[in-house]
Amino acid sequence: MSQRFGFKGKFPNVSDDCFIAPGVCLVGDVMISEGSAVWYNSVLRGDVNYIRIGKYSNIQDGTIVHANSGRGSGLPNGLPTIVGDYVSVGHNCVLHACTIEDACLIGMSAVVMDGAVIGKGSIVGAGTVVTKGTIIPPLSVVIGIPSKVIKTLPEESLKERIEHAKHYYRLAMENKQSLGL
Repeated sequence: MSQRFGFKGKFPNVSDDCFIAPGVCLVGDVMISEGSAVWYNSVLRGDVNYIRIGKYSNIQDGTIVHANSGRGSGLPNGLPTIVGDYVSVGHNCVLHACTIEDACLIGMSAVVMDGAVIGKGSIVGAGTVVTKGTIIPPLSVVIGIPSKVIKTLPEESLKERIEHAKHYYRLAMENKQSLGL
């Protein structure tokens, strides 16, 4: 089963319409909105700052989500991690003190670091490293280490990422039912 732990009086807040897979660990100030899913063996650790996952987003297997406390970073209040609505975060990613705007796709094993912002509707390619403080414009395709914008997507491509997230919602609900959760 999944594990949920409080930290300094803050506890995970998960909408009833979510799928939290067995093996997931949620700690502290973590909020997961309706229709979202956190898949097997992911860790969302809201101990040093908060984590927010928007509606119908999916955090896939083995992903680590953490935040920044501010200690040693020059940021007195640190930085949370915020994931918007209809976002798909691929397997084995690391999201650290960053913002992922609505309808993005973060490819498998990508890393998004402190203060980075991934603009609405963007795609971050598998294995990409988005370094500290990088601002990715909306509707960008980003690849590489460090990340580089290689093209801009048309506005109508947002529908594809929203449909991708909806597919994961349906799959999550099938998993939830199959597991009797």
